[in-house]
Amino acid sequence: MHIPDGFVSLPVAGATGLASVAALFIAFERSQEAFGIRRAPILGLTTAFIFAAQMINFPVAGGTSGHLLGGTLAAIVLGSPWAGTLCIATVLIIQAVLFADGGITALGANILNMAVVGVWVGWVLTQTLQRLFGGSKGRLPLAAGIAAGVSVVVAAIACAIELALSGTAPVAIVLPAMTGVHILIGIGEGIITGGVLTYLATARPDLLPGEQQEFRGWSVPIVTIFLIAGVLSLFASAWPDGLEKVAENTGFIDLASKVRVIVPTPLADYGIEGLGPIGTSIAGLVGATVCFAVAFGIAKVVKPKNA
Repeated sequence: MHIPDGFVSLPVAGATGLASVAALFIAFERSQEAFGIRRAPILGLTTAFIFAAQMINFPVAGGTSGHLLGGTLAAIVLGSPWAGTLCIATVLIIQAVLFADGGITALGANILNMAVVGVWVGWVLTQTLQRLFGGSKGRLPLAAGIAAGVSVVVAAIACAIELALSGTAPVAIVLPAMTGVHILIGIGEGIITGGVLTYLATARPDLLPGEQQEFRGWSVPIVTIFLIAGVLSLFASAWPDGLEKVAENTGFIDLASKVRVIVPTPLADYGIEGLGPIGTSIAGLVGATVCFAVAFGIAKVVKPKNA
């Protein structure tokens, strides 16, 4: 769902950019009161994991692929939607700058859709479903899985509205197209989110908030992240993702090639020219490491008010 340059108009890019800056400013402020942001290792590991997981596109129907957005997962693991917003925004900024994934001019729209709308819809719906399910911790993966799937669809709707307001495609065409394909992608999002939370609740509860357990160590999370980024990413589906497929079918895919802000980087498109699969692995490892370092730094800078 990463919008490239050229898909949104300058007014829409400007408006969403301002909205995203405001949201991130508030997130920084409110994270001072959030339990999750105080756990610097967890914020770093969560950010690195989501970056790595987003490299793996899984196939859905009709020659289309999708990947984890991770907003709901980040908010639940960190125990705060504010920290979740910072986490996903960090991933999106690094993807745009280091890997040319998502347009620079569309960065505000991407942050708004995935780091704000996606995170908050997932968080609020998870809390609502948990209350309906009786508040049992054992049902958190189910509640979060459902919420994560819905959050993807709502983020896709926001993206479709931005495209329509930009004059890129008629709303009557782009809205149902984006909604339909992202319902399928949302199913994958829900399964991954529920599965990860089930594993953490049983094997690594120290990585979840609210248990007051001591952090057990780095080795298993780091090995897992590096395995996903450096190895499993090589098996990602080559099919176009939901937005790209809609752009191809609707006829506005060429806009991305006409307007593109290029940031010189040897890691564009998650590879290194001439290295083939090895370049993809290196790019994945570098990206995960940078995501961890930046997020860990954010957690150290944004200190709790009562510290």
